[in-house]
Amino acid sequence: MATPEEAKLHQFLQWLELNRAELRGCRIKYSESSKGFGIFSSNHASDGILLVVPLDLAITPMSVLQDPLLGPECRAMFEEGEVDDRLLITLFLTVEHLRENSSWKPYFDMLPTTFGNPLWFSEDELLELKGTTLYRAAQLQKKTLQSLFDEKVKRLATKLLTLDGHPERDVKFEDFLWANSIFWSRALNIPFPRCYIFPMDSEGQDSDISSKIVNSATQTNGCGGLSNGESAKVPEYDALQDKVASAASISQGEIVWVEGLVPGIDFCNHDFKAAATWEVDGTGATTGVPFSMYLLSAGENPSLIEKEISISYGNKGNEELLYLYGFVMNDNPDDYLMVHYPVEAIQNVDFSDSKAQLLEAQKAELRCLLPRSLLNRGFFPPSNSSEEDKDKPVSSQVCNYSWSGQRKTPSYVHNLVFPANFLNALRTLAMKENELYRVSSLLEELVGSGGERQPTDTEVQAAIWEACGDSGALQLLVDLLNMKMLDLEEGSGTEENDTELLEKACTAETPEDCKESRTSDIAQNHLLSRNKQSSIIYRRGQKQLTRLFVKEAEHALQLALTEEL
Repeated sequence: MATPEEAKLHQFLQWLELNRAELRGCRIKYSESSKGFGIFSSNHASDGILLVVPLDLAITPMSVLQDPLLGPECRAMFEEGEVDDRLLITLFLTVEHLRENSSWKPYFDMLPTTFGNPLWFSEDELLELKGTTLYRAAQLQKKTLQSLFDEKVKRLATKLLTLDGHPERDVKFEDFLWANSIFWSRALNIPFPRCYIFPMDSEGQDSDISSKIVNSATQTNGCGGLSNGESAKVPEYDALQDKVASAASISQGEIVWVEGLVPGIDFCNHDFKAAATWEVDGTGATTGVPFSMYLLSAGENPSLIEKEISISYGNKGNEELLYLYGFVMNDNPDDYLMVHYPVEAIQNVDFSDSKAQLLEAQKAELRCLLPRSLLNRGFFPPSNSSEEDKDKPVSSQVCNYSWSGQRKTPSYVHNLVFPANFLNALRTLAMKENELYRVSSLLEELVGSGGERQPTDTEVQAAIWEACGDSGALQLLVDLLNMKMLDLEEGSGTEENDTELLEKACTAETPEDCKESRTSDIAQNHLLSRNKQSSIIYRRGQKQLTRLFVKEAEHALQLALTEEL
């Protein structure tokens, strides 16, 4: 007798075949509980093409508007501005998942029902993220999604369900949360041929609704972008949103990039060393199937049978992986640290109005991302960094103009790993009264006492560096990093405490596993849910990066103090 997973898979494979998808050198099967279904090699494909899926099967804004049942009403919602392209897809997923006779049911039955991203954490699991950027970001994101559901999505989804003859069906927040997580964990940025997205009218003009969809994606964030007045108050949250936001629809010649889900392709799991890549075949010259997406083997041994075929989701740190996909990678080389100076704290510094004007004039950044890779070019490069990384110069951190000639380029500039724009902001904020007057004098000397012109942002940066040097900015940076470490360690202890937890713990995949494992005294003491384990791996990485960047900043500060004497 077939297991539930096998029955779902059988229905899905029949559905793929009916929709002209072709599994040429792979098979889809259940991988493991933390991954769900995955794609595995099945035989040798001489041309390396493993899977071909017609783009007609993709769930995109255009396909939603062309749906025979929901399309006309969705089109009206879109044209009236009630939904943008991302919310359109998420709304469609919400409704179709609830429709018992949906033509997408074989696909939806294969998709996960719960997720490992922080939106699905219990309160106890969420506390494991306290002190990290993700803790506040997850709280704000869920609150924003709840408001969006209450104020708009529930009403629109109920309206669409009446078209199916089921107006009595109750749409719950969890249904919308599921659709949102499906979109953000599985959507691809697809390079469609322009003629596919923009069907011509009788006069040879692009479809008006297609143009609106492409334009809307670059102007709004929808339920995924979560940009609102409240989130704007949290710099770490804004920066994380900026980091994960994709260029949703950008027209480049004959290619138009549009976000969407491609059933079949989206069962590829992530790995640093991808075994395959996906491509789009607009003409059919490569696959024999025009307007299709195909999976192409990138491995050295494509003939290995039953090897899982992975793709790369991009160079993403654990913060992004956990936020979007619900998993983390041990020893992630793409990890990064987010550091920011609180905007609300500016009003409490001396001469805040003058400094705020200078910050605006130089377009200074009050937050920065510090990728782990920066350490390869710092004062204390890790032992596994290559000579090429060590020799690669960092973009100049100081201005190359000095009015007096007294401010010399620091000897340590090529090992300074911190972004120039962020250091410019910190120099401004750390300025003393005499330095502020010096900056004013230098700028007046440059542009004239009558203010004949406004100084450029580069000139303002040069004047501030001339007057202040680096020591004040680096001291402020050390303080910010030490404060971040205090936040990370509060309640969860040190990096070593997290390592000890992970070494002693056994991991339960589901709440049921937790209950079963409690019969063992040893397991009861060190049992971790998958979500808790992911959180600890992520926060330990944040503590490690903070420690390493504190070391870099402190060393740079000592050198700056010595050279500025």
